[in-house]
Amino acid sequence: MTDEFDYSIFAPPLREHPCQLYLISPQDVGGDFPARLRAAVEHEAVAAFQLRVKGMGSHELARLAEPLRQICADSDTAFIVNDDVAMAKRLDADGVHLGQEDGDVKEARAELGPTRQIGVTCHASRHLAMEAGERGADYVAFGAFHPSPTKPSEHRPEPGILSWWTSLFELPCVAIGGITPDNAAPLVKAGADFLAVSSAIWGSDDPARAVAAFEDVLKG
Repeated sequence: MTDEFDYSIFAPPLREHPCQLYLISPQDVGGDFPARLRAAVEHEAVAAFQLRVKGMGSHELARLAEPLRQICADSDTAFIVNDDVAMAKRLDADGVHLGQEDGDVKEARAELGPTRQIGVTCHASRHLAMEAGERGADYVAFGAFHPSPTKPSEHRPEPGILSWWTSLFELPCVAIGGITPDNAAPLVKAGADFLAVSSAIWGSDDPARAVAAFEDVLKG
């Protein structure tokens, strides 16, 4: 990974630009998934890809992840690792995404350095989001706004939490949870900088077409 990646996609004045997609991987990233990922990230609407694979040994995960990291690098798409700071460092990822039980932002920053992106899941909590920002997070994620087959959650924030955040803070915010082209408009209108999507893309036989289906709604 070179240092030529444009990290400004996560930084102000990002809200002057259309909302973009933040893709979350399926559990199975083997087989033909690299080709499916390549097709999806070639679309300019995609800003980031998060590797989220549970229950796999680190060596096997690293082996499967390397071609995915390269595909993202080739398309100027941020490659983010879910939960695992050590794996993010091993893969020279662009950043790591932390759940509330997955480590401290400051510790992750010390491990990964100042240029890597650190995101934090904040569920439906304004307090957790402000705390994440104070500890040095680069973005916060709210959700799940809708029921999700990828990651079930009892948290159901209202879109207004996005409006509140964007009116007060410059850090980008990500909306997550069961988002599709049919239900995304209120989240974009409320101020989401990114929509985190998984099944809406990987459940399609044509990931590129699935990404394109978000095109109009992302313009707000």
